[in-house]
Amino acid sequence: MIDTVTQFLSDNLVLIVGAVKAAIIAVALLSSVPLLVWLERRLMGRFQVRLGPNRVGPFGLAQPFADAVKLLFKESIVQGSADKFLFFLAPAVVVFTAIVTFSAIPFGASFTLFGQEIGPHVANINVGLLFVFAISSMGIYGIVLAGLASNNKYSLMGGLRSSAQMISYELTLGLAALGVIIVSGSLNLVEIVEDQAVVPNIILQPLAFILFFTAGVAETNRAPFDLPEAEQELVAGFHTEYTGMKFAMFFMGEYINMITMSAMVTVLFLGGWNAYFFEFLVPPVIGPIIVFAAKVFLLLCVFIWLRSTFPRIRYDRLMTFGWKVMLPLAVLNLMVAGFFKVL
Repeated sequence: MIDTVTQFLSDNLVLIVGAVKAAIIAVALLSSVPLLVWLERRLMGRFQVRLGPNRVGPFGLAQPFADAVKLLFKESIVQGSADKFLFFLAPAVVVFTAIVTFSAIPFGASFTLFGQEIGPHVANINVGLLFVFAISSMGIYGIVLAGLASNNKYSLMGGLRSSAQMISYELTLGLAALGVIIVSGSLNLVEIVEDQAVVPNIILQPLAFILFFTAGVAETNRAPFDLPEAEQELVAGFHTEYTGMKFAMFFMGEYINMITMSAMVTVLFLGGWNAYFFEFLVPPVIGPIIVFAAKVFLLLCVFIWLRSTFPRIRYDRLMTFGWKVMLPLAVLNLMVAGFFKVL
């Protein structure tokens, strides 16, 4: 019996490990959302010279969980004029695409288990960068469907704003990433990180880093690019008609996308799990994951810092900035990277 079980585990190790990793990543991402909400509220409190949540639980740590319970038991209202199927589908699309996008992102060095090389990611795809862009771009459908299905002019306008914004800034995002592809010569995210073992791409491609991160902030609908919500103009934008957990799912998708975008910036520009000068302090297996998580955490703090610092810009200026400033700079960076690569 023991031999049979051992043989089964050996034959199906890759499948079993993949399923376990997928479950762990999904649970970790969903569990990190309340903590990220707490971090944002606490940091914004400090930035704005106030305390932030500090009553429910030690340091206010239980506040996000109390909010989650409140949203879970709130009444789910669907107005009679809404398209019921699309209305329920939209938040599910946003959360699903946000979680699946992270499946191709490597967050640590590979190690050997039972003679098999195991990587800390669900799938090591040769075109991992294209996979991430393809799945993440599908998240826009959830927002557009939410605006369309609500049968509300403010929601529809928020959804249309979001689609125009994401299409505009995805061009810059892709062109900035092309500079990294030229330097690394690969679409495989693991190989891109390994290529930065000596020098991170932020040194070789500083303009691409700035463009990619700025476009990433716009892609995640974060301030100062949160025009699809724009409370002062559109009530609450595309999620005006949503209540309870369906309302919470949009924010879960937004915060998971923040984590994914921070992880992508870490992989493409900050050397992933490479610790560089501090390599001697990093223990094997778990150490690279800690290094990667620390870089992602730093970028998440920058996301929050930007929200606390800059006001929301006007929509026409948002589009002008994307098409007349970001896009030409991304094309220029691509030409310069190609020129030096040929030399």
